[in-house]
Amino acid sequence: MPKYKYKAITPDGRIVEGEGEFPSLMSLVDYLNKENLTLITSTEIDEKKERGLRIEIPTPFGGISDRDWSLLCRQLSVLVGAGVGVVEALELLAEQATNRKLQKTLLEVAKLVEQGSSLTVALRKHSKVFPEFIINLVEVGEETGELDLVLRRAAEYYEKLAFIKGKVKSASFYPTFVLIIATIIVGGILTFIVPQFESIYKSFGGELPLPTQILINISNFLRNNFLMLLGTFLIFAIVFIYLYRTNYSFREVIHKALLRLPKFGEIFEKSAMARFARTMATLFSSGVPIERSLEISAKVVGMIPIEKAINQAKKDVLEGKTLWIALERTKMFPKMVVAMVKVGEESGQIDEMLNSIANFFEEEVDRLIEGLISLIEPMLIVVLGGIIGLILVALYLPIFKIGELLMR
Repeated sequence: MPKYKYKAITPDGRIVEGEGEFPSLMSLVDYLNKENLTLITSTEIDEKKERGLRIEIPTPFGGISDRDWSLLCRQLSVLVGAGVGVVEALELLAEQATNRKLQKTLLEVAKLVEQGSSLTVALRKHSKVFPEFIINLVEVGEETGELDLVLRRAAEYYEKLAFIKGKVKSASFYPTFVLIIATIIVGGILTFIVPQFESIYKSFGGELPLPTQILINISNFLRNNFLMLLGTFLIFAIVFIYLYRTNYSFREVIHKALLRLPKFGEIFEKSAMARFARTMATLFSSGVPIERSLEISAKVVGMIPIEKAINQAKKDVLEGKTLWIALERTKMFPKMVVAMVKVGEESGQIDEMLNSIANFFEEEVDRLIEGLISLIEPMLIVVLGGIIGLILVALYLPIFKIGELLMR
């Protein structure tokens, strides 16, 4: 029978630890419920696998993903809602964090709160780690006394955001993987196989067919200039990444080009709309002012043309225009979005309408990606097969003229 080590919380907010043998994790949960305890973390000692409210951050470079923020917000929401003090909750989460950067920051925030700072002020002092979205929600939560509620909303928001980003990444993963494999295969053929055929055909003498000669010339060029081509590619990649990260205008040009791509552009646009609506809905329903909600939403859409449109809408809202008119004036938002925001403003249920918009576009992104993958798969097979076929034809074409070559 598995043995579990666990931490649980009492109704008055005390943390208790214990261990024991239970048939399953659910049996442990049932046992704690009967004892009027709520499970926080548990470790199956035999298998050394931790379950429950433990932060797992798999990124090798210390980055904090949307799923990580979702877990952190949900855990903090549970602890605060159960009556655990903010300092104790942060220290508990830091103790379980596997990401050193997050662990160190949580402890520093806990220390600031213990010294008398509000959680909002403490988080703002670590704004390079904590997203502005979380900081603003925490500020609203502290002002309204509903910190656990806004943290739960933040957790749900980051879950949705991770879903959208995951879908977009899945659309690009398969074709990228196939193209890399195809490049390796074609490169191997040109580098190792074609030279063997070239030496055989040279021993025959005579003039080679044009396709074969072109293939041999390409092979020789790649082999003789491999280091130069590799160096050029690496320099181009480094310059591109540097410009993309540091040059706003360059990044804007790239984003405009991405939005114009067939199929992919539609996915990027709708995923940005989903992020905008989800962010606005979460912030607005939590009590963040609309102009501040627009400012934060502009930073998370991920596409500069749409970001600029949101910022323009913010200016119009500050000048006294309604949100739906401000969005319509940008000419960037679909008519459906404008119409639903208008209905939301007129009915006083704008957060619900924004959630409906987010749900719609998330489903659209999912549908588009599935359709795109089903379209790309056969296209890649045809293209890859065509390239390999042309190479084989060019290689074996002289064999059909072997008699002519031998006579010369």
